[in-house]
Amino acid sequence: MHGLYAWLRRNPELADGVLALLVLGAGSAFVPGTWARNPALLPVMLLLGVPVIFRRAKPVAAFATVIVVGLLQLLVSPLPTGGDIAVMVLLYTLAARRPRRESLLGLAACLVGAGVACVRWGVFHHGKPVTELIVAALLSAMPLVAWLLGDSVRWRRGYYAALEERATRLERERDAFAQVAAAAERARIAREMHDVVAHHVSVMVVQADGAAFALDRSPDRAREAIGAISQTGRQALSEMRRLLGVLRAPDSNGGAALEPMPGVADIDELISQTSAGGMAVSLTVEGEPRPLPGGPDLAAYRVVQESLTNVRKHAGPLANVDVTLSYRSAGLAVRVTDDGRGAAAQETNGHGLTGMRERLALYGGTVNAGPRPGGGYQVTAWLPVSDLAAQDPGAAA
Repeated sequence: MHGLYAWLRRNPELADGVLALLVLGAGSAFVPGTWARNPALLPVMLLLGVPVIFRRAKPVAAFATVIVVGLLQLLVSPLPTGGDIAVMVLLYTLAARRPRRESLLGLAACLVGAGVACVRWGVFHHGKPVTELIVAALLSAMPLVAWLLGDSVRWRRGYYAALEERATRLERERDAFAQVAAAAERARIAREMHDVVAHHVSVMVVQADGAAFALDRSPDRAREAIGAISQTGRQALSEMRRLLGVLRAPDSNGGAALEPMPGVADIDELISQTSAGGMAVSLTVEGEPRPLPGGPDLAAYRVVQESLTNVRKHAGPLANVDVTLSYRSAGLAVRVTDDGRGAAAQETNGHGLTGMRERLALYGGTVNAGPRPGGGYQVTAWLPVSDLAAQDPGAAA
């Protein structure tokens, strides 16, 4: 049965042609001998059956045709015929395929035609009121049932179409959200890679320059610098492996636990590493230190790391740097100040400051950076971390 239904849906014209033949057959078999007594019914039956073939393509025109032919039948035929079923078929099609206001007009035309048919064919002249009422009710109910069936089909088709449209829209929105999430993840990875690579490579460059300068005059210091380069390179590789490990599938690393990302607690080590490269860096902690959520903790570390990287690049070899961590009730303030070439640093700032602003904006923080009035450069960051412990957007990353 399902295969037959599918075949009929694939061949609607052929199915409607078969339906038209059935209507013609019903018209000829309903009243035996009708053709011989009234030859005018032959074109009437044809005109009732042929529009059924075009009921899907031209539902309004086909229905209007059978209404006109039905009125003609009332004039030339003393009795109804089986071909009148075409009116019900086309009323159903009209209700199923056209707006309700159009199909209601068709229903009204059919009800009026049923009343005229009752009068024309003498339904009310038999002296049996009950029988007359039953026949009149049946003639009126047939169009009403056909219209109700067609209107329910139209509503169901509209409902399914709305569901398909909604599913398509949700799929498009899902793809758009996925693209936005992928872009945000790429930006986050780019920031992390920039912070890791820029900091460690700049440290290695400074130490390599110092080793080259001290190679002939002080071999011991050159060896220390080369050892520091080796240690810095290993640390850079370790951080990059940890960062890239987050991108792998859960089972691709053999189930090994990933090391935690650095945080405020690691700033001491960061400053020691920077000082080993020949730069004078001091750390000041104000207020009572307290643990921070994972995202803000990493963000504060990256601010200090990127600021030290920019000092090393732009402030000059003799710059002194002061790093201040100020714990307050509403959050953490980070300040990195140097006494080097502040104007040059401002002019040559690249993606580092932009990355810092984007990273802190994720947690509602801000970054201000610029030359100091008395010389040098200052980066000030603010992280509101009082109520981020329970809702940290970076924790899932």
